This record gives sequence, C-alpha cells and structure tokens, in this order.
Amino acid sequence: MTEWKDRIAKLTLPTPFPVGDVNAYLIKGDRLTLVDAGTKTKESWESFKSQLALLNLKPEDIEQVVLTHDHPDHVGMLDFFSPELEVYGHPLNERWINRTPSFEQEHRKFYETFFLQTGIPEKYFVPSMKVMKKTLVFSCNRSLTGQLVEHDVPAALPGWRVIETPGHAQSHIVLLREKDGTMIAGDTILAGISPNPLLEPPLPGETERPKPLVQYNASLKKLQKFPIGLVYTGHGTEITEVHTLIEKRIARQHDRAMQVRNMLSGREMTVFEICQLLFPSVYERELNLTISETVGQLDYLQSIDAVSVREEGTAVLYTAK
Repeated sequence: MTEWKDRIAKLTLPTPFPVGDVNAYLIKGDRLTLVDAGTKTKESWESFKSQLALLNLKPEDIEQVVLTHDHPDHVGMLDFFSPELEVYGHPLNERWINRTPSFEQEHRKFYETFFLQTGIPEKYFVPSMKVMKKTLVFSCNRSLTGQLVEHDVPAALPGWRVIETPGHAQSHIVLLREKDGTMIAGDTILAGISPNPLLEPPLPGETERPKPLVQYNASLKKLQKFPIGLVYTGHGTEITEVHTLIEKRIARQHDRAMQVRNMLSGREMTVFEICQLLFPSVYERELNLTISETVGQLDYLQSIDAVSVREEGTAVLYTAK
C-alpha cells in the first residue's frame, strides 16, 4: 500500500517496456515534489492518480518535479500535467524531453554511421531505428524549468543534494538526503539487475560519443565515497547494503569484459560479431540493447588497454592485446 515513510512515498507505475514497473517518489519538502514521472500511457496515469488518492492527494497538488534522467519511463507523464508545473533536472535532459527536428536528424545520422562502424548488417538498420522511434512515443514534449548539476540543493528540498551519475544516461543524477544517507537513485543502481549503460550521440559541442559503461563504473565508484543508507531505486525494491552491491557489480562487469577479451584472443571481430557470441538467443530481438552492452564492454577493455582497434572500410575491428 502506498504510504509515507520519513517524508517519502513510493509510487509504482506500469510501463510497456520489458523492464516492467517503474518507481516514482513523492517528497514532502517545502513544496510537494515528485521525483520522476512514469511513462506516457493511460494505464500509468490512472495508476498514478489512484495511488495519489490513497495519500489524499491529486495531480494538481504536486508543486514541482525533479527528473533523475530523461528515459521515457521516467519522464513521459509530464505531458499529462499542467504546462505551468515546474520541472527540474540535469541540462542534458533537455534534448531528449524537448526533441527538436535538428536533434532528431543528428540522432539518426549518428546511428547510421555507428551501425556501419559496428558491422551491423544493413537489414537491421531500419528495424533498429523504428524501435528507437517507437520508444520515444512514450516520452514527453516539454522543457526544463531549471537545471540541476553536481552539489546543487534542489529548489524547496533543503537537506537534499544532487550527485551527477552519468552512465545509464548522460543526464543521470541522484538525490542524497545528507542527514541520514537516504538516496533516490533512479536507475544508477538497481537491486535485481545491472542497468544497461545506453549509447547516446555526442554531447552538444562534442564530436566523440560518450563511453557509457566507463562512465557508469566511475559513477558507482564515486557513490562508494558517500555515507549512503537506504536507497530508493527506479525499478524494483530498495537497497540497504549499497556499497557491498556496488563492489559485486563492478567485479562482475570486469569478469564479463574478460570473457569478451578471451573471445578476441588471436582473432579480429566487429562489434556485431561479438554481440552475436555474447547474446546468441536475443541479439536479433533486442539488438539496440545488446549492441549497447557489447560496445560498453569493448570501451572498458580499451580503457584498461586490453584490446587493439583498427578500421577496415567503414567497420571497426577489435582484437585482444
């Protein structure tokens, strides 16, 4: 049952995605604040309203929204709120939640080039782009009211501090309540699964794409330095022993990368060929996610100088050092 616990209430909302339900949170601050806003579906909105009613609230009572990141399952319902509602988040949310024709063109061009570099056969190009476009249907179309970056205290939330945690998304932040170490973590760390660090086009003004898995590991190591207690996650249950879990996740990812390095011992392969070996039963069905994961492992191996890279035609080939 939806209830208040130390000035926080958890709302669990349905999504149309394989990940299942997504969590949003209400915080009683100087303003009633919603952290994350579910998916743009009627089912999510009805569930949201019914859970608010259990707290004797309605959507109009929410005074501001804070976004942990820009993915559709965390921002979509913003389109159902009043346009006057204030929305705060990292500045890199803006290009995803308020998509312009120029960004959509830039997005498409990046992926067309990237598909060639990874050696993905042309027959997968159109289906992959369609999946991306279909996913964004569940997002929103509005702007940030204000920006949140490292060390900021969000408006009307005294005692809460922003920590930037790029990796799963370039726009990702978490909120830490300093008095007791309570953290609202979005998808930075989840109890049951390791979040997929997703590929994105180069950041504004840059030409190189970000390396999300390398960033994600750095974000996890950064969180190890904070006295974190209870963690409220973007999906699934809360986490109490977050530092131990982070150590396990980092070690498991390293082991996975070493498996990839072993595959490359004595031979050269494209990203797509490695992806087929890593995910033989699902790569076709979940090509965007599995390619993201594969590229992440290769970026990591490059960061520890464990693989060599060379270009052949439009494709990039990897081999173990």
